[in-house]
Amino acid sequence: MYKAPLEDYQFLLDRVIGFDLLMADIGNDDVNQELADAVLEEAGKLAGNVIAPLNHSADMAGAKRLEDGNVKTPDGFSDAYAAMGEGGWTAMEADERFGGQNLPMTLTTAVNELWQSANMAFALCHLLTQGQIYALQKSASPELQQTYIPPMVEGRWTGTMNLTEPQAGTDLAGIKSRAVPNGDHFLITGQKIYITYGEHDMAENIVHLVLARTPNAPEGMKGISVFIVPKFLPDDAGDYTKPNDLRCLSIEKKLGIKGSPTAVMQYGEAGGAVGYLVGAENHGIDIMFAMMNHARIAVGLQGLAISERAYQQARGYAKDRVQGVPLDGKKGDAIVNHPDVLRLLGGMKAEIEAMRALMMVGAAAMDKARHADADEKDTHEARVGLLIPIIKGWMTERSLDITSDAVQIHGGMGFIEETGAAQHYRDARILPIYEGTTAIQANDLVFRKTIRDNGAAVNSLLDDIDNEMATLANHHNTEIVKASKSIIEANNTARKVAAHILGGANTPRRPAASGSNYLMLLGTLCGGWLMTRSGAAAADALAKGETGAISNDDFMKIKLTTMQIYITHHLPKISSLACTITDGDNSALAMQPDWL
Repeated sequence: MYKAPLEDYQFLLDRVIGFDLLMADIGNDDVNQELADAVLEEAGKLAGNVIAPLNHSADMAGAKRLEDGNVKTPDGFSDAYAAMGEGGWTAMEADERFGGQNLPMTLTTAVNELWQSANMAFALCHLLTQGQIYALQKSASPELQQTYIPPMVEGRWTGTMNLTEPQAGTDLAGIKSRAVPNGDHFLITGQKIYITYGEHDMAENIVHLVLARTPNAPEGMKGISVFIVPKFLPDDAGDYTKPNDLRCLSIEKKLGIKGSPTAVMQYGEAGGAVGYLVGAENHGIDIMFAMMNHARIAVGLQGLAISERAYQQARGYAKDRVQGVPLDGKKGDAIVNHPDVLRLLGGMKAEIEAMRALMMVGAAAMDKARHADADEKDTHEARVGLLIPIIKGWMTERSLDITSDAVQIHGGMGFIEETGAAQHYRDARILPIYEGTTAIQANDLVFRKTIRDNGAAVNSLLDDIDNEMATLANHHNTEIVKASKSIIEANNTARKVAAHILGGANTPRRPAASGSNYLMLLGTLCGGWLMTRSGAAAADALAKGETGAISNDDFMKIKLTTMQIYITHHLPKISSLACTITDGDNSALAMQPDWL
């Protein structure tokens, strides 16, 4: 059963992020550590008691399309979503003028991990709805905002994102859906695929954000607009009961996230679905990418969340399962005492803690960018822009190995669906694909976030890491000193790699071939940086006899141990990645497609 990692978040927010200082910096005096702890505790109850128990049964049953085109979600999903709305959980991020709570990203991101760990297929609906609220707050007219945002904030309506078409996936320039002006609205025709929660029974209305072209739009990406297309339109009484001209043709049969209906949506079979323009014509890509960046952070969070869920299940199994006699153990000892199982679980725990710390640093950077003064805004936004592809790419890729290790710990039982371990492995596989594949994140990191500014953003990050580690090199704890020196060495390697990437700017196929490895290198480095910061905070707490509300000194000792595991088991990957990047791009590109 899933248990929210509340102690870890209490430690992370208080001693690693400095939550109260962050709130003071961004002028949010109404939110503090005490409130954050209370919010997370209540969210943990809903996640653990209501949402998590639906995870395995939903995977077994799946979502089902009925003959009339409606979709039935797994048993319990509708009630769970209603509970989220009634508890105010669907209102956390939205602006207060729409009934939201306007809470900081640092807190809402922490809460969202709990939903995603509890039941990723279920929580996808909330993820997409949050993203749409974000996009509409930023780009829609006041009239559209007041019509569509409050019901989503209340949890009565949900939102989707409609980009992909059968012929237009990653390359959205090929979109063929049309939008023809018709009075105060447009008539939308076309087909969209891979629409998460495109049809379901958990809400009164579904608000689709649809990319389409107007009649005189230029070709390519510059000719795409975005439209609100609701499932139901207002009737004569103003109630949203009148069906729009859209329907779900089918839902996909998938490897994982089976409880989540992934729909093929058809618009305009009877003349055109009523849609309302968001923002200006031909600016749809910019608006949708704002929503997509929000979603990319959220998908990186899913990588962390599914890793945590798989780790908890593997840990529980390893503590109960008796098989063989561990070295230096005794008959009846559980398999957690076998050195290799201990190695796997320790490595998983260390990397998950590193992922969580980076996730929180990214969320804090988003809060700073949102509230920054004009003279600092560009600097904070550059840091956010750099971290987004690292968070999305590194965390989702690492979730594949972590969930695989969880299956391995279960042995043969991990391969049997009944245990549920295989579900986490299957669910994780979508994460490096949707909302922009790892290769797309790598290209963004290489060309937009490194080459375009001549390395300014990445070197600023490396400077910050160097400065912090230089301070910790004089720490009272010898393990912190050793770790800081290891990070400084890894940081120097990262600088050389960044210089190599910049050196290939005039031959772009070279840095493109190295992009994914470059992304993984920076993710691994950031993890080590923050694990060392965490270790130092734990060592300081131990030295001062301070444990706060944390249960006992063992928690701080564990933090020091997971730091050491990360530094010795994960950080060394940087050297091999660097060698592959600096020496391997030419050999990779020497392979001819015809030779494969």
